[in-house]
Amino acid sequence: MAIGEWYYCLDHHTVEPYEGCKSDSRLGPYATPAEAANALERVAQRNDEWDNDPRFVDDDEDDPEEDPDRSGLFGV
Repeated sequence: MAIGEWYYCLDHHTVEPYEGCKSDSRLGPYATPAEAANALERVAQRNDEWDNDPRFVDDDEDDPEEDPDRSGLFGV
């Protein structure tokens, strides 16, 4: 098993060690190369969890066109 920090490079679509591409082009760190290889799947899973979390609902709640009682909320 490889020891160290592993990253998934978004530019090259490969797993890289710490010495790889610059930080703004990759995801991580991960404990193993296998975890880094599954980075995009983990991102998709987390995005799905976020999108379906009832604590974070964005149904245009602040749109004054939708709710006339809020039209003067910000002095508009």
